[in-house]
Amino acid sequence: MLRLLTILLTFVSVSAFAQRTAETYCNPLNIDYTYMIYNSQNDLSYRSGADPAVVEFRGEYYMFVTRSLGYWHSTDLLNWDFIQPEKWYFQGCNAPATHNYKDSVLYVTGDPSGSMSVLYTDNPKKGDWKIVPAILNNLQDPDLFIDDDDQAYIFWGSSNQFPIRGKKLDKNKRFIAEKNTTELFSLNQEIHGWERFGENHSDTILKGYMEGAWLTKHKETYYMMYAAPGTEFNVYADGVYTSKNPLGPYTYQAHNPVVYKPGGFMNGAGHGSIVKTTSGAYWHFGSMALSVNEIWERRLCMHPVFFDEDGLMYSNTRFGDYPHYAPNSKEKTGKFRGWMLLSYNKPVKSSSPKGIENLTDENVKTFWLSETNTGGEWFTIDLEKPMDVKAIQINFHDYKSNMYGRYKNLKHRYLIEYSVDGTNWKSLIDKSNSFKDTPNDYVELDQACKTRFIKYTNIEVPTPSLAISDIRIFGNASGKAPSTVKNFSVERLKDRRDAKISWKQMEDCQGYNIIWGIAPDKLYNSWMIYGKNEHLLKSLDSDKTYYITIEAFNENGISKTSQVIEVK
Repeated sequence: MLRLLTILLTFVSVSAFAQRTAETYCNPLNIDYTYMIYNSQNDLSYRSGADPAVVEFRGEYYMFVTRSLGYWHSTDLLNWDFIQPEKWYFQGCNAPATHNYKDSVLYVTGDPSGSMSVLYTDNPKKGDWKIVPAILNNLQDPDLFIDDDDQAYIFWGSSNQFPIRGKKLDKNKRFIAEKNTTELFSLNQEIHGWERFGENHSDTILKGYMEGAWLTKHKETYYMMYAAPGTEFNVYADGVYTSKNPLGPYTYQAHNPVVYKPGGFMNGAGHGSIVKTTSGAYWHFGSMALSVNEIWERRLCMHPVFFDEDGLMYSNTRFGDYPHYAPNSKEKTGKFRGWMLLSYNKPVKSSSPKGIENLTDENVKTFWLSETNTGGEWFTIDLEKPMDVKAIQINFHDYKSNMYGRYKNLKHRYLIEYSVDGTNWKSLIDKSNSFKDTPNDYVELDQACKTRFIKYTNIEVPTPSLAISDIRIFGNASGKAPSTVKNFSVERLKDRRDAKISWKQMEDCQGYNIIWGIAPDKLYNSWMIYGKNEHLLKSLDSDKTYYITIEAFNENGISKTSQVIEVK
């Protein structure tokens, strides 16, 4: 009897540990992205996740992603499991939208060359989807919205010429669209600098794209979100117009863009959705640009969304790809955890030395490629002094993977060890028996590990080659945070959408956050900068006064912000 009780207690202990939910998350999201089988130039193989539509249903969450041959389910917005539905009508679906209505999940997806239908189910875990015949033709990036009075609407648009448009739907006729179409608003990049096309908004020839409509209602105000200027760029973002009526008229919100992540390790946050959690918090899910194998190679991200006392929608993307408190962390949800990047530009040794500097360069577009892929390949990082390691993220890269569609039983297996002296090693993260496909694996440690050296040893990857873009080690060092940035200056240029920003280069920091907004207490946007002491900010609205400041950071912490400069 005693032996049986011991076995039961051991089982309970192990199960409880296995089900432990992390306190933090880190972008890009670590889900088993689908390998694309469409839009691949020269038959290139690449994974992608983009245009996420997230819906709450019966206290749980479902996420639909462009061309993923299924969808994901979560109970906490943190851990996602892929669902292969019993019935699925759209294999090549673009930019899906979803809505919780009368105890069913409704789903629509765009088709620019044919008709669009509505799918519905009251059991999305099973996936026995049923179909309502076509309601519209020849549209892209739809958004289905049903108001509190049960009136249904469809919004759409993906173009560098045409506006976001909308129609009422007649529910009594199985969601058939009414005749009248309302044009809501268009891009106005002559005034809105952030809507300009190209990397860093630098393309002066092509017009930006407006796409990805998503309507959110908050306190009787309708917030129509839209994406610009292009999904392949670091500056891909979501902005918003507001109205008191779903079909307008709409007014450009004074603070824009709302969700913007142009700098740092991985960039972009556009064409997303907003979901209200069971606790009442709002979260934005968006697209990040990887664009190495193909321009459509993307990943997903999540950021908290808020409404200030003036009703302005805004988000927090400062340190947006560092660890943040997860949605299940009640009081601190979405806040920056305060763990700094310990691995930036630190020395690396490897079994395959070519390209090892890419492992710690904070650039998702560069990668280390191992000479073999048989298991046993390794690299070590020297943090140069003992530090408190609290989380590690490994971003695997797809190099000539030659994979297309969904695959079963893909798994990443590896071992991470730590050492104080570089000679004697102990296990830190053991995934030698993992059965999970973790292309952007993020592991939060149960407790901080004081160490100087970190070693990665490969056991198995699901791809023909072992390639890693970055290993990112987070925690806290024991030195001093940077001092306040000096000689900070801002010059608004003749083109008032642009501002030239400069400051004195500091020796005791890794990088800087330029922070700006439309009022001293509304500094909602930021841009992370590495290795420079100047920046051309092309994100401003020409008709607004801005307030701009800067902070420096290193592995020890963050400086105080500089004096806020008013830029009229």
